[in-house]
Amino acid sequence: MSGYDLVTAGETLVSLRSSGPLAVGGPLTMHLGGAESNVAIGLARLGHRVAWVGRVSDDELGRFVQRQLRAEGVDTSGVRRDPDRPAGLMFLEQRTSDVTRVQYHRAGSAGSALTVEDLRGPLSAGTRLLHLTGITPALSDAAHKAVHWAAREAVAMGTAVSLDVNYRAKLWSREQARAALTPLAGYASLVVASADELDLVTAPDADEADAVTDLLDRGVRTVLVKLGADGVRAYTRDDVTYVPAVPVTAVDTVGAGDAFTAGYLSGQLDGLDLVDRLRRAVTLGAFAVAGHGDWEGLPRRDELSLIDGSAAGTTLR
Repeated sequence: MSGYDLVTAGETLVSLRSSGPLAVGGPLTMHLGGAESNVAIGLARLGHRVAWVGRVSDDELGRFVQRQLRAEGVDTSGVRRDPDRPAGLMFLEQRTSDVTRVQYHRAGSAGSALTVEDLRGPLSAGTRLLHLTGITPALSDAAHKAVHWAAREAVAMGTAVSLDVNYRAKLWSREQARAALTPLAGYASLVVASADELDLVTAPDADEADAVTDLLDRGVRTVLVKLGADGVRAYTRDDVTYVPAVPVTAVDTVGAGDAFTAGYLSGQLDGLDLVDRLRRAVTLGAFAVAGHGDWEGLPRRDELSLIDGSAAGTTLR
């Protein structure tokens, strides 16, 4: 049996949240933020064996990151403490009831210094899945090389690779992203993207149908197109499958895409068929948007049916 169900690598940020405009001051609460660690926590809560690999600052903020991940059941034995670089920070302000604004302070951070050597040990321990995102290769040349090395190594070992495009315009241009992510997608058996991200893993002028055809022709087995509140379309060589979103009252959309991905990967690890994987994916996405925080509201396995058909304002006694 392999060491892990899933290994993922990237940068976990210290997330400082404000309930109002940052410019007028007010209290900030400290949380954990990061696409890869959000997925790791989502899977760990469902009982999967998960490792997160990355670098953290060698101070209280770095210890906070490791402590929070360990508390959620995520293996951090492959994490390296970097004495020369600070923690990456993310500030989130609830600018209006419908708009959350994000600011990053991550240039030169510990997490951006990820290297191939950081990933060798965790991958050699064995894993059923390697999960990557399009964020990490944008952080530095070293991180870019590490991600591509990990994808190649995983494929050579017979390990499935999933890639969530997760484009961040504040980190790089679409042209830079396309140059890095198009070859990376060729190693993946699963690609996850919103409709406006598909051209970042194929030709710049490709529409959804052309982009999906190109990915499937290059060996990707499943392409998931996230539709937000409208649900998801899943493409395989055999069919196109649509599953609607689970209707909930949305209070915080940050982290919803990562929760969706965690749900799908959990279903894959559990051997569910495509429709049931998608149902688990939209269920976790619903949990994410129905609560505050990137991952805090994600369910344990015995809570997966908690919001299924529950009326607004339900109290369970």
